[in-house]
Amino acid sequence: MTKIDSHQHFWKFNPVRDSWINDSMSAIRRDFMPGDLEPILKKFEIDGCVAVQADQSEIETEFLISLAEENNFIKGVVGWVDLRDDAVGKRLEYFSQFKKLKGFRHVLQGEADRALMLTPQFAKGISALKPYDFTYDILIFPDQLGYTHQFVKTFGGHRFVIDHIAKPDIKNKNIDRWAIGMKAIARHDNVWCKVSGMITEADWQNWVLSDFAPYLDVIFEAFGPKRVMFGSDWPVCNVAGGYQQMLSVVKNYTSMLSGDEQARFWGLNAMEFYKLN
Repeated sequence: MTKIDSHQHFWKFNPVRDSWINDSMSAIRRDFMPGDLEPILKKFEIDGCVAVQADQSEIETEFLISLAEENNFIKGVVGWVDLRDDAVGKRLEYFSQFKKLKGFRHVLQGEADRALMLTPQFAKGISALKPYDFTYDILIFPDQLGYTHQFVKTFGGHRFVIDHIAKPDIKNKNIDRWAIGMKAIARHDNVWCKVSGMITEADWQNWVLSDFAPYLDVIFEAFGPKRVMFGSDWPVCNVAGGYQQMLSVVKNYTSMLSGDEQARFWGLNAMEFYKLN
């Protein structure tokens, strides 16, 4: 069974650029590079990964592409490009030469305009992805689920994936409104979901495996076994444990799936969504 980590990050820590890494996240206030991740993937028998942007710049995109070209275990890259730029088509044409660059992401969760994805300029940028078969990762908080439903309805032919199951408030066991929003989005068969990053939404020091089951029940029932994929969110997951702890959550839950469903969750779905080699 091929295993792919569909969501992780690399960075050379910069306190100004990476100001989102606050004092409570001191565990990740340092460089994280391929040499740090490769032994972890080997230890847990993960065959490859997808590196996702953490900074909103084309410099970040070029940085991840270069790492992917130097390290065969990095199977794909999700970069950043200014989707609201009038010249976005030319930028996408330029980036299309890099075969490991699979798609793009914008940090929508951090925008003051919670409905930014519905603005005409942003929509124009999303439309420009289609000719190049680029995917789009949707990074949001639960308060943006309604806007996201409108967004994905507009672009039926695009491949979308929700990052980190849309970051529900697991710590305080808030589930009802999030569940309604996720179920609505899941009705669109061009939208997939990454089962990633969940331990960072729980109580970092005191979470237990049972905290996650209600949320995973919603995701697996709504999206089905063909549209869910494993992602670690390494190294961010280190603030609430680490790679092994994140793995324990999903291994515990997916152990009840059939062999075929497990193969899809752990690798095949990510390979199909991102068209990984």
